[in-house]
Amino acid sequence: MNVMKTLNVHRIKTPLVSHKKEDVLRELVMILAKDNIISNVEEAYMAVVAREQKGSTGLGGEIAIPHAKTTEVEKVAMAIGIAPDGIAFDSLDGAPAKIFFLILANPEYASLHIEALNEIAHLTRDKAFCQELIRAKSAQEVLSIIQREE
Repeated sequence: MNVMKTLNVHRIKTPLVSHKKEDVLRELVMILAKDNIISNVEEAYMAVVAREQKGSTGLGGEIAIPHAKTTEVEKVAMAIGIAPDGIAFDSLDGAPAKIFFLILANPEYASLHIEALNEIAHLTRDKAFCQELIRAKSAQEVLSIIQREE
C-alpha cells in the first residue's frame, strides 16, 4: 500500500493557521477528523502528543513527521500541513519546521506505518521538491507535486 496514494485535497492544508507545536498537532489531527478518518479525535490527538513527548518528530531540514499508533484509525492515515513561515517544533537542527506529515496507524498495521515513513524519507531527500511544497498555494498544488514525484 502506497500511503501517499491515500492522500486527497481534504487531507492537505496550506497554509496551516497554527503557530505553536501543540496547536499544529491538533490542526493536523483535525484535518483527518474532517475527512472522517478518525473515530475519536481526542484519543488520536493524545496519542500524537504522547509520542511527541518521547522525543520530537521534528527531523530538521524544515520537515516534521508527527506520528502515532492508535486504534482510532482503521489502517493508516496521513495528513500534510505546510507552514511557509515555519513553526518552532524542537527540530534536531533547531530550525523551524515548514512541512508536516502526520501519520496515524492502527497498531495492527505497523508495517504500513514504517512504509509511510520510508515514502516520506524518499520524497523529502530532494530539497527542490521540499521547496516546491513550501511555495505551493493550495492543497491541490501540493497534491499535484506529490503525485508527480511518485
